[in-house]
Amino acid sequence: MAVLTLSWAEFPPPEFTGGCVTIGNFDGVHRGHATLVGTAKRLAQSVNGPTVAVTFDPPPVALLNPAAWKLPLSTLADRTAALLAAGADHVVFLKTEPSLLALSAEAFFEDVLVRQLGAKAVVEGYNFHFGHARGGNTAVLRVMCAAAGIAFEEVQPLLVNGEPVSSSRVRSAVNAGDVATAANLLGRPYAIAGEVVTGAKRGRTIGFPTANLDRVETLLPAVGVYAVRATVGDQTYAAAANIGPNPTFGEDARKVEIHLLDFAGDLYGRTMGVEFVARLRETKPFANVAALVEQLQRDIAATRTALL
Repeated sequence: MAVLTLSWAEFPPPEFTGGCVTIGNFDGVHRGHATLVGTAKRLAQSVNGPTVAVTFDPPPVALLNPAAWKLPLSTLADRTAALLAAGADHVVFLKTEPSLLALSAEAFFEDVLVRQLGAKAVVEGYNFHFGHARGGNTAVLRVMCAAAGIAFEEVQPLLVNGEPVSSSRVRSAVNAGDVATAANLLGRPYAIAGEVVTGAKRGRTIGFPTANLDRVETLLPAVGVYAVRATVGDQTYAAAANIGPNPTFGEDARKVEIHLLDFAGDLYGRTMGVEFVARLRETKPFANVAALVEQLQRDIAATRTALL
């Protein structure tokens, strides 16, 4: 398995070519994406070649309409890992450059799929578009593939609760704090990662020390308190997370604070991954510290129950 970042005019090593290619933004790599890669895996075997997932860095919208760009659901590293776990043999990140975005659908097909990747098969989702101004769709791609002697398969939407699984649905669920729905759409818990930095250290004075996360590169769930699993290195801990301000202490800055259950130690400067399992409650102010501590004790009990 290998990962490459290429300009559309560059050539990958031979082991990346002659297989089945699937192209997309793959933000979050949800269950629909996994179905797409799984179908590509099957078709790759029929042409005796690799399964190659092709995505973009940065996403095209970052250049085409920067105002519409949103924080991603996954980092590039997490996207890569999820695509490989879904069955891709190789992942290619195409550099999103003006020259790439200027390619017509016909030029993209010839220059990227045929010349660069030597595709023998292509698999795409029902709503796939490609080329300048989204000029190509699956109907166009099917005709192009047939003319070039390339196998093509279109994957129909994966439905959950009667609606297609999509990155937009995952994003909506995360924005609403509905991490259970997000996990159902993703096929795994929604997760973030960040660096543990120094905070106000107020939590330790009331018996609930927290790890404060900074440099989180992905979308944060809605403000609230969550039952989570926190991973540092090769150790995973049950934990409770607060996303948002500390209104009891008059603070309105949005923070990411993680209280690891049954843990004592120094994590400053370490990278922590956080998987969101359940939303416990809204963030709210308390009349005094004693009332806050009572609620935190209930949160810890609820966290233990949620993570059983």
